[in-house]
Amino acid sequence: QVQLVESGGGSVQAGGSLRLSCTASDDITRYFLLGWFRQAPGKEREGVAAIFSASNSTRYADSVKGRFTISKDNAKNTLYLQMNVLKPEDTAMYYCAAGYGSIMYGLSGSQYVNWGQGTQVTVSS
Repeated sequence: QVQLVESGGGSVQAGGSLRLSCTASDDITRYFLLGWFRQAPGKEREGVAAIFSASNSTRYADSVKGRFTISKDNAKNTLYLQMNVLKPEDTAMYYCAAGYGSIMYGLSGSQYVNWGQGTQVTVSS
């Protein structure tokens, strides 16, 4: 299946911004859903943002609404996560994923079948 490679992670101060990229090995429009997830040490993996390929409908976790934006560039087979006004609690390993589920459950990991290796985001206070 598709291979996903994340990039763009790093260390920033609270209030700063980062843009994560996820480049796929083939046509990303073949998938119903594309999403971003994160996991911090000692915590469960959580859905951050998802986008439905056909309509570009999106879903966001309450904790990131108004700060994060998910988008994609079909010509480049790339998914993005723009993260603004970063907070220390955003610190985590971030993963991109592709799947075939419903946007109604786009923040659930069970909707996805392919995952990237992750990129670390660290936000200092």
